[in-house]
Order: sequence, then C-alpha cells, then structure tokens
Amino acid sequence: MSQGFAVIPAVDVLDGRAVRLHRGDYGDVAAEAGDPFELIRRAAAREPAFVHVVALGAARDGGAPLDLARRAVAAAAPVPVQLGGGVRSVADAVALADAGVARVMIGTAAFGEIPLREFVDALGERLVVAVDVADGVVRTAGWLGDSGLTTAAALERCTDAGVENVLCTAIARDGTLSGPDLDLLREARNHYSGSILAAGGIRDEADVEAVRALGLQGVVVGRAWLEWTSPD
Repeated sequence: MSQGFAVIPAVDVLDGRAVRLHRGDYGDVAAEAGDPFELIRRAAAREPAFVHVVALGAARDGGAPLDLARRAVAAAAPVPVQLGGGVRSVADAVALADAGVARVMIGTAAFGEIPLREFVDALGERLVVAVDVADGVVRTAGWLGDSGLTTAAALERCTDAGVENVLCTAIARDGTLSGPDLDLLREARNHYSGSILAAGGIRDEADVEAVRALGLQGVVVGRAWLEWTSPD
C-alpha cells in the first residue's frame, strides 16, 4: 500500500453492543462483536491511523454521545478516535472534540439548516463530513432521512465550505462484503479534491488496493475487519 493510505477499523455501537448492520437497517444486524470497548482496544492494538466509532442510536435519534466518546478515547489511547453519530449543532461537535475525539464526523448536520462553514470554522481539519449515498442521494438521520442532495451537490457544498475530509459510504454495500462501489468513489473523486475515505462493502486486500488506485486516502473497514480478527 502507498505511503499515507490508511486502513481504518470501524466499531459501530448500538444499545451498548458492537454491531454491523446490513445496509444500515437497524432491524438487520449482520454481525455482533460484544463489548465495543474491548473491540476498540483490539483495533487500537494494530496501530491504525484512527479507530472509527459510530454511535448508531445517536445517529438516528440525535444527541452527542459524550459518554461513549470519552470511553472510546480511553480505550483506543494512544491511537486517535474518529467518531460520529448524533451531532446536530456546532456545540455538539465541539463537545465531542473537547471529550478527546480527534476527528468529529457529521452527516445530518452537514446538510441541514446550519451553514456547514460554521462547523469548519469551529473544528478545521478535525471535521469529517459523512456523505452517505443510496440510489444517488445523500442520506441523513442514521440513513433514514433524505437530504435531497445528489452526491455531486453534497461534495460541492463541502468544497465551498472548505471541508478538508469526507467519508463516502455506499449504503447498499455496507455490511454486505460485496465489494466497494467504485463508480460512486470515482464520482466522489471527480467532484471533490480533498481527503476522501471510502466505506461500504470492503472485503479484502484487493478491494483496499482498488480504492487506493482511485487516488483516495483510505478505507474504513467494518464487517470484514470483524471477520479478519474474530477468534477461531
């Protein structure tokens, strides 16, 4: 892998458990992995660039998950944490940063009524915007809401606001181990020149290399990483 390309393990948390949902369906758990903080510690032991943590309940319902954030940061130390879920205001985002989160991810709030530039001004390079796409449209509110924006429009909004980092997820591939949506990722690269992480469908090293070849900066690996690291 090229220098600077990151493979980032993901830990999704719902009702106190580490889970992977199938295509974002809260009623369809593709995998369970028990204690999320033990999983975060296991992920951090591999010394990735970040451990990626998502508070699924907060993403759906709102409310910055500060307790989860603090415990995740402690479990991952000294590896930094990239965390999202529940941010609905600049104050929420700043509170997560103050709790020790190295990169704060926003999705719903990025495409709502608050100017995205306010989040950029507050967090700078510590901000990551989640561009979660299904059927060509960016989804919000734990993927249950519709932003009304196409992928290109959402990324152009990120560019205009000065966002430095985005995470582009192919919702239809998430938790499926069916391979990344390379067409979506090419579109993202064509419309956004900043740092792009890809997520959704990553199965193996070949998928990782396919994403790297597009000129992206890394991949977030969820279900595959759980299977790679599961005890025999």
